Amino acid sequence: MQASTALERSATPARELISSQQFAAVAETVMGNNKGMDPGIAEQIVEEALKFVATCATRPEERLRPSRVVDEGWHALILHTATYAELCRRLGQFVHHTPERPDPSRHSSEDLHRTQITIVKAGYEVDQTLWRAPTDQRIPVSAQCEHTPKNCASCFDGGGNGDGKHD
Repeated sequence: MQASTALERSATPARELISSQQFAAVAETVMGNNKGMDPGIAEQIVEEALKFVATCATRPEERLRPSRVVDEGWHALILHTATYAELCRRLGQFVHHTPERPDPSRHSSEDLHRTQITIVKAGYEVDQTLWRAPTDQRIPVSAQCEHTPKNCASCFDGGGNGDGKHD
């Protein structure tokens, strides 16, 4: 496969998935939850969360999971309920979030890598700096949950205990 055929389609730029005012408000939420965070980092986090949600919505059969840093942006999006509902409606699928307490022993670098590959196939570039292991604190965030493959419900209905039932 040639590099030019690696992308399935040209995706809408992530920042254009919501209005500039909505984007700024979500970035403000990320900064408010992470005192002292550089505004540029907050914007990167929101943009990557938008890529993740858009990919989940268009590939509901995939078991995708965000990094802890990207999950921070997803949390901020969800807190803006009208923005998030409108985004999911436009994407054609509501992307549910089922959190778990972080546990580095459940971390799978393969799952993060597979998620990144799927995001690229969806037509987006991945910001590698935001997809590090949960123990990597180069970009500290307040998010105290993440997804694991067993309990991932980010792209389909599922439950917090892996049996399809919500806790």
